[in-house]
Amino acid sequence: MGRLNRSAVLLRVLLAALLLFAGPAAGQRDEQAELDGVRRRIGELERRLERQNAERGETAAALRRVELEIGAARQALDALEAKAEDARRRAAALEAERAAVDERLAAERALLAEQLRVAYLNGRAELLKLVLSQESPADFGRMMVYYDYFSRARSARIRVVAADLDEARRLEAEAEAVAAELGALAAERAAEVAALERSRAERSALLAELDTSIAAAGGELERLRDEERRLVELVTELGNLLAGFPVDSEEPFERLKGRLAWPVAGEIEADYGQRRSGGLRWNGVLLSAPAGTPVRAVYHGRVAFADWLQGLGLLMVLDHGDGYMSLYGHNDALLKEPGDWVRPGEPIAEVGTTGGRRDAALYFGIRHRGEPVNPRAWIAQ
Repeated sequence: MGRLNRSAVLLRVLLAALLLFAGPAAGQRDEQAELDGVRRRIGELERRLERQNAERGETAAALRRVELEIGAARQALDALEAKAEDARRRAAALEAERAAVDERLAAERALLAEQLRVAYLNGRAELLKLVLSQESPADFGRMMVYYDYFSRARSARIRVVAADLDEARRLEAEAEAVAAELGALAAERAAEVAALERSRAERSALLAELDTSIAAAGGELERLRDEERRLVELVTELGNLLAGFPVDSEEPFERLKGRLAWPVAGEIEADYGQRRSGGLRWNGVLLSAPAGTPVRAVYHGRVAFADWLQGLGLLMVLDHGDGYMSLYGHNDALLKEPGDWVRPGEPIAEVGTTGGRRDAALYFGIRHRGEPVNPRAWIAQ
């Protein structure tokens, strides 16, 4: 009976150990599967929007393609600049290290030269002189010890100089490799800049073509209504899609009224509720800011959408839970992917001109269950 009890206890211990070690891995697998599921469903939505844009007109589809190319080029340039900055830091560190080695080498060489000078002044047969000298045995023994110390010190200094020379050669080779890397990055950056300029020129031509077609058809009002309709459809679909993937925040988004910061610091070019073309009203805020300014998440959330949408260009949508979403449009680059978690104040995009704008600005809006709400209510005054 005691043996059975011990077996049962041992079995329970083994089961507990298995659960302990399997638990975190299983949790990680579940979290990754959830993230993959979110990205897969958002990807399906993005592909459907792409087909719809293509069906609505060749010019709009071409504008989407070009502005996505511009966004990709901006991201590539940012990545190249980060690599170049890292290479420049390594080059500066190598230069400082090389200077320290050179200084140390100069000091060691000076000491070694002094030792050699003393040895030369004493004559080439200095050990023989000691042996043939008439010094007392005690003095002779002491001089032999001194001579041995001197010889060892000289040999050690020679080894140190040799090691420093090897280190200097290694640093020089590494510095040459970093310089070559910087040269390659500069060439790659120049190619990206040239591609970016070509895309921008093509974009300008497309915008002129769009302006001409809108003026000829008198369809500005219809275009704005169509863009708003598509935005409502997008946000509503995203809300339905992400309903099964709740956002767990420290505090519900609804309680943050009057406590958040603007996603960028800039002048308000168009305010919520202000009249726009055709008698429509702005359902968000347009903030003017220099192109490339980092756009920061207003609160903790998950990226629900990061793609191009007609009228808003490169658009980032964050899901904050309880049906609340924040929208960031007209970006030149998107720094996050659907499914990514973001923290308050974390850079998620860069201010730009996509979506048909001439001047750089950020569209910022907040939606609750698809309906626009005044974002100013959430911003600290």
